[in-house]
This record gives sequence, C-alpha cells and structure tokens, in this order.
Amino acid sequence: MNIFHLNGIELSVPSGLATPGILEKLYDGTYEADEARSADRCVRPGFRVLELGAGLGYVTALCAQKAGAENVLSVEANPDLIPVIEANLARNGYVGVTVMHGAVSGPVEEGATAPFHIAAGFTGSSLGGRGGRLVDVPLLPIYDLIRAHRPHVVMMDVEGAEENLFDRLWKCPLRFCVLELHPKKYGPRTIKKIVDFMSAMDMTYDPVVSRGKILGFRKVWGADEIDDAALFADDDD
Repeated sequence: MNIFHLNGIELSVPSGLATPGILEKLYDGTYEADEARSADRCVRPGFRVLELGAGLGYVTALCAQKAGAENVLSVEANPDLIPVIEANLARNGYVGVTVMHGAVSGPVEEGATAPFHIAAGFTGSSLGGRGGRLVDVPLLPIYDLIRAHRPHVVMMDVEGAEENLFDRLWKCPLRFCVLELHPKKYGPRTIKKIVDFMSAMDMTYDPVVSRGKILGFRKVWGADEIDDAALFADDDD
C-alpha cells in the first residue's frame, strides 16, 4: 500500500494498481492537477456535484471538501477502483459521498450492461477499448443521473464515452461543466457537438478553468447573478 498527500487529501493506492507513470505523478503532486484546479474554481459550499469517472477518488474528495460530502455523487465504471475510492473518502472523512458503480451512457434499457476494458494501471480503461481485462458493467444513463441529482457542477473524465452524452439537454441548475476531451477517440465534429450543446444550455467557454484537454464551461450570468460573476473578475491566470 502506498500513501500520498496532495492538497491536504491523503490517498492510499494498493500496490500494483498504478503504473510507474501514475505513481511518479502522485509523488510529485501533478496527478490530476488540472482537474483539481477546476474543482477548486467551480465547486462551492452547497453545490451539488456529479462526478463521472472518479479514478482514485482524489477530485471526489476535493469536491466533498468544498461542497459537503452529502452533495457529491460520483460514478466509476472500473470495479477495481470502487473499494479504493471508498477507502480514500473514508480516510479523509467524506463517507457521505454517494459512490455508484457503472459506466455512464446515453439512453438504454433498465438493467443494461456493456463490456468494459480494464487497462493496466487503471487509467485508460473504457467502454469500447482494446486489450486489458474485460468485464461487464452496469450502464447508467446520464439523463437519469442528472434528473436524480440535479447538479450545479458536472466533472467528467470518461475516456471518450462523453461522445454519447450530449444528445438531449440536461434539466438541472447547471453552473459549471468541466470535461476532459479525448480527441484520439473522436474527431472535431464531436467536439463541436459538445460546444454547441453547452451553448444551447446557456453555457459559455470558461478560460479560467480550461487548459490543454480540459474544457470548461460556465453559466452565462444574468443580472441577478452579478455578485457571483464578480468573484472571477480578478482572475488573470
């Protein structure tokens, strides 16, 4: 068992779970650094957070720290990671987070499952992947998750499955959406589809959160939200 400390969060990583590259990022503090920065910018006390793709539970814990554990719903498809996420949340005092096992999807019949490829080192595991160990996982339609949780913030890293999650507008009080793009798995037309979808949701590109493959969107503020927008007025980085 390896123990790491990042931004005040203690993470336990079972031996053999992570590749040397992931371990190196955990040691030097760069593991999911952009995602952590996004969570710090977007999540606020009382906001409901829907996290799709939890990994080791690091960003999950950061969201729980800011929003309150009871406001965070986290979904992870890799069954090997569920006990790791739950253990990391417990060791940091965030047992109130709801952790669900399943792969987020578009509309499917209740009880549907799909083959999920578990890659060595856990990152890169995905639906429709290649190689690795193959397991069947439950499919969780995003519209059901949105309807049940009504998130203010959606954090998404689902290894290309985001391609199928933007066909129908989400009915929720969305303020921020942060996702990691996977352009090796789809072309520019899919990225345009995501951007157009967010525009239709009255969301705009967020340059404060976006960096590299991390694409952030924020609600277009109305006159009644001028004080909220002012929180970001001095952000130059």
